[in-house]
Amino acid sequence: MLSEFSLIDRYFARRARANTRRAALGIGDDCALIAPAAGEMLAVSTDMLVEGRHFFPDIDPHALGHKALAVNLSDLAAMGAQPLGFTLAFALPRPEEDWLAAFSAGLFELADRFGCELIGGDTTAGPLNLCLTIFGSVPPGAALRRDAAQAGDDIWISGTPGDARAGLGMMRGDWPIRQMTQMSGEDAAHLRRALEYPEPRVALGLALRGVAHAALDVSDGLAGDLRHILQRSNLAATIDVDALPRSPALARLPRDVQLQCALAGGDDYELCFTAAPARRQAVEAAAQQAGARVTRIGTMNSLTSPRAAPEIAWRDAAGTPLTLTLQGFDHFHAD
Repeated sequence: MLSEFSLIDRYFARRARANTRRAALGIGDDCALIAPAAGEMLAVSTDMLVEGRHFFPDIDPHALGHKALAVNLSDLAAMGAQPLGFTLAFALPRPEEDWLAAFSAGLFELADRFGCELIGGDTTAGPLNLCLTIFGSVPPGAALRRDAAQAGDDIWISGTPGDARAGLGMMRGDWPIRQMTQMSGEDAAHLRRALEYPEPRVALGLALRGVAHAALDVSDGLAGDLRHILQRSNLAATIDVDALPRSPALARLPRDVQLQCALAGGDDYELCFTAAPARRQAVEAAAQQAGARVTRIGTMNSLTSPRAAPEIAWRDAAGTPLTLTLQGFDHFHAD
């Protein structure tokens, strides 16, 4: 039977040591030692994934390994930071070798793609719980911060938000079967993959440095996450809901379900960012360079008065106001 230390060495430490390139001292000591490039700052983020809250108990462990790192890489992408390394701490009910092999494969396949090294961590017995801390580097004046949006900025979104939430709804049976009859097996596979294998937009975040003003990743739903930019930048926003890009799979669902998924669904890990209208060509060029799709969906506005709350005005393509009751995901008030 695997011990704690043989588990770590067999499935994590050996591969981590074999791929150490950026850490001055990687896994295997009391602390790792990392240093960003000269003149750059460290960008640090932590995410926790809990069984039953962030993923189904029967999730493919390969997909879980991918997603555990992807959500952290997405935070670096939102800051325009270059990945350096990460730590992994997790509780595991029992050391099953097949599960560990698949989980570590999913984790390291993504880590290798982005040159992001495992540099330390911890493991213990307990209910399945994953906690990753990731480190990146970014020049001091280049970070894409939430407080840097400006009135008049365009609001952009990458990818097709809503697919992950639609995948979750499909797997949980949230909607009557009659609403799902137009979906093919290919559609269902697309939505499930969007949920289980999110693609961190690291290349896009790097390409937007010097182009975008503010950015964040959409992890808890556009309606909730965009408000973080509004609050930090002290602005309001107008969103054209008909401009929201939707995948063919999502577009086969009823319009009210589409809007709920695209505007209030979580787990997309797409980038929402703002940039001056004069930089539209630069935004398109950055997206092309990164191989990502981006869509302009709205405008940042000045507050109507100094005491006004930063709110989002929802409009259709004709400019008609829409009354939508939307709220981003809340870990303490979720279904």
